[in-house]
Amino acid sequence: MIKIGTYNTLRITKRVDFGLYLDGGDEGEILLPTRYVPQGANIGDELEVFLYLDQDERIIATTEKPLALVGEFAHLEVAWTNEYGAFLNWGLMKDLFCPFREQKQRMERGRKYIVYIKEDEESHRLMATAKVDKYLSDEHPTYKHGDEVDCLVWQKTPLGFKTIIDNRHQGQLYDNQIFRSLTTGDRLRAYVDHVRLDGKIDLTLQPTGHQHTLDFAEVLLRYLYENNGRCNLGDKSDAELIYDRFKVSKKAYKRAIGDLYKRHLIVIEEDGIRLV
Repeated sequence: MIKIGTYNTLRITKRVDFGLYLDGGDEGEILLPTRYVPQGANIGDELEVFLYLDQDERIIATTEKPLALVGEFAHLEVAWTNEYGAFLNWGLMKDLFCPFREQKQRMERGRKYIVYIKEDEESHRLMATAKVDKYLSDEHPTYKHGDEVDCLVWQKTPLGFKTIIDNRHQGQLYDNQIFRSLTTGDRLRAYVDHVRLDGKIDLTLQPTGHQHTLDFAEVLLRYLYENNGRCNLGDKSDAELIYDRFKVSKKAYKRAIGDLYKRHLIVIEEDGIRLV
């Protein structure tokens, strides 16, 4: 069965002046317009194409790659608006419609919004909704401490940033865990710190274990560059002070200092460390 709003692998059945026809099974032949036909495509070949509905509600194929598929979240820019809603640029020639009823606030041209891509139940057209909370999973997450996950930065909060994890769950990155500039729409790798009873997930940008120690040396180096080349915490500083500032153990902190010292990047002093 073919699926609208995602990739399908279909066989070429016919060549016409305006493109190729692909075998759509029960849906009949599906047009791939000339502008999307790859060089060297022949009858009998199979092509991976994205399927959606055109203005006449006919299924049409493209080899263009959208920024998101049905069932995914994305950060998309409004290309234009009219009296019915907003049209978002999602990487295809045809923009993605977001009607007023699916907007949390009136969308403005040129601004970007986090949206969820879905198939309208009545028209079967693809559309966007900014009411993303409704489409996050209700199932309790099964992640363990230290699991690596994909994140879409969702929105700023007083505590840090809300994120969407693996296209399913809500996560939280706290300000004291963030050692880089973040903004809505960023995609990044993060690590599970704790799964709460309500199913929400606390995240960290730093891996745990041995790899954490190696990566933290780079975090500490960035901290020094951003703080006039100095840090008043040394290898003899209190473990709680180290954890409060960097959320790492004293052991990991000392290893990072040792790594940077061996690379001749820092000098160890009585009251902390500084860049060479």
